[in-house]
Amino acid sequence: MKVIRYLVFTTLVLVGLIYALSKLQIVQDFLLKRAVLNQVSSFQEFPDDALSALVCGSGSPIPAENIAETCILIKAGENYYIIDSGGGSVENLFTWQIDFSKIKAVFLTHLNSDHISDLPNLHLNTWIAQQRQGRLQVYGPRGVKRVTEGFEKAYELDYIYRHIHHGNNIAPLDNVGFDANTIDVLNEVFYQVDDLKVTAFEVEHDPVTPALGFRFEYGDRSIVISGDTKYSQKTIDAARNADVLFHEAQANHLLSVLEDGLISAKRVLTAKIMEDILSYHTTPVEAAMIANQANVDHLVFYHLVPYPRNNLMAEIFVRGVDDIRENWTLSKDGTLVVLPLNSDSIEISLIK
Repeated sequence: MKVIRYLVFTTLVLVGLIYALSKLQIVQDFLLKRAVLNQVSSFQEFPDDALSALVCGSGSPIPAENIAETCILIKAGENYYIIDSGGGSVENLFTWQIDFSKIKAVFLTHLNSDHISDLPNLHLNTWIAQQRQGRLQVYGPRGVKRVTEGFEKAYELDYIYRHIHHGNNIAPLDNVGFDANTIDVLNEVFYQVDDLKVTAFEVEHDPVTPALGFRFEYGDRSIVISGDTKYSQKTIDAARNADVLFHEAQANHLLSVLEDGLISAKRVLTAKIMEDILSYHTTPVEAAMIANQANVDHLVFYHLVPYPRNNLMAEIFVRGVDDIRENWTLSKDGTLVVLPLNSDSIEISLIK
């Protein structure tokens, strides 16, 4: 009993001491400086000799707390490439201390809002104090120039104000805006830098057309990103023998439950949306079948509709996948896939 009383007393003394110290300005300033240094230090988890992919947005237009809309960062060599830029994804990149100066281009699978809404924030963070040479390079399907011109018009005054406030060294107007490139070459390399080769292929996302997927090849490793699509032989052909396939996934069995709940709540129009999108995407089981037929080594589900908010929903979301496939991952914001060169290794982790 004396030992317990002693431990309780000691604990209370320590808690009181910590509380008292936390009120001292010198301690507060020290903790603040440590926090700032940690915040501004660059992300260090990308290996140099590998093809890597970081999920900067695993969600969809159906909101989920603290989950960004679709975005994937590819690292090849010293350069970063962004595939889609949905809402909240740039905040994730900033939180993870990604070096924005290394982002060389953006690839858009299609032009729905949840794939483009963070483009202005991506532009800002690659422009201000990043010394980007020239405009932000953006590649996408027909219509991409219309999108980027619209953003430039909407943010025209913002560009001017920041230039006047910060000056030419930090906010040079010569580098402001987007350089939009329409992808009109499919199923062959349309973008190549050093050992990186990028191929675009068409997917099926009617009435959104054209909608694209991308294959990234670097050294002897490969990553394929499906974009938004229903089950498609085109994806199978493009992903053939890839190391990793990032494929969108929509749990129609969960959406049906959500639809019924909305109808019960007399939210009929929102329920109709759930019905409309049932044939618009790929189910997890279908994505697993695609990965099997393409002989893909590892499958990563992303652009999750609806995003599973807890472990129970996650289990329901992927129901049936284990029956037909091994080697798959249900992504979260921060899922990191690393493919070392000259190796068959696939390293998967989660950063926060």
